[in-house]
Amino acid sequence: MPDYSSLDKLLHRLVLGSQFRAEMFHDIELGAFLKSSPEDDGRHVFVTGLARAGTTILMREIYSSGGFGSLTYADMPFVLAPNLWNRLSGKSRAAGPRAERAHGDGIEVDFNSPEALDEVYWRVFTGRDYIRPDRLVPYVPDGEQMAGYRDLVRLVLRRTGAARYLSKNNNNLLRLGPLAKAFPKAVILIPVRDPIDHSRSLLRQHLRFLEADNFTQDYMGWLAHHEFGAGHRPFAWEGMVPEGDPMDLKYWLTCWIAAHRRIQAMEREYANIQLVPYGALTTDPAVWPAVAEKIGIEPVQLQEIHLRSRAATPESESHEPSSADALSLFAQLDNRARQSLGLN
Repeated sequence: MPDYSSLDKLLHRLVLGSQFRAEMFHDIELGAFLKSSPEDDGRHVFVTGLARAGTTILMREIYSSGGFGSLTYADMPFVLAPNLWNRLSGKSRAAGPRAERAHGDGIEVDFNSPEALDEVYWRVFTGRDYIRPDRLVPYVPDGEQMAGYRDLVRLVLRRTGAARYLSKNNNNLLRLGPLAKAFPKAVILIPVRDPIDHSRSLLRQHLRFLEADNFTQDYMGWLAHHEFGAGHRPFAWEGMVPEGDPMDLKYWLTCWIAAHRRIQAMEREYANIQLVPYGALTTDPAVWPAVAEKIGIEPVQLQEIHLRSRAATPESESHEPSSADALSLFAQLDNRARQSLGLN
């Protein structure tokens, strides 16, 4: 997140820390701007996946094509009232200085950077359906809740002047089937990353965010981002909380396997879910054009994903008993991703 001032932090607490105020500002937004918002033709792109899969950088590459509207840090904390906030704050709000985000992963953000902010909608209006004290559970939003989300999409398109919406939201895994069904013309991209590297990254971030200050922890909670750190709440598929210690790599491998089994089942069921081989995206120049074609954009030059020489087989040796299962599942998903993109 950008470097917020004390006044910014207070405003975030007042708006995002209150269910009543969040709903109130959204109601004002709907009454003032929904009628003048463009109709939704549904040709959107949703990027989702387990945290640290490469969802952020993939979303940013798509956003740089210029063909999509998305919530950005400039919409914070009024993410449920983007047009109202745009009017109140003024269109000339500066992007501000770019700074590395809290993850310490080299990705720099400013106020104009797109981010996973629409989860605020789901937390405010459906939080009781999926947020538990010790876990997040998959669920099916009802028709009214999904229609309300479509209204938010239209409001963002009005604010940005774009025809297509772009969202990166890892929690969409919890509502993956309903989202795919509600937006049949959309493409849902799910990057798949080597499970050992992926799990190591999750463990590193967990350790990093254990030391986060109070505002950062509250901020992550307002966005229902419980992937790691002191506020960690794992995805619990079929009601089962992953066993083990989050300080141990084995725990994160268990999380990886459970999430990707779910992803595999959903991809088989819904034609608009597209797996992306994340490793090949950085080594094979044919992958990005294939992804661009799938979502209907020109394959503009990559801005942040830097192609490198194809490395040797990833260093995935591990003494963890679950690693063999994870690598077997990864091989299936990676092959399916390449096949469905026409790369095999």
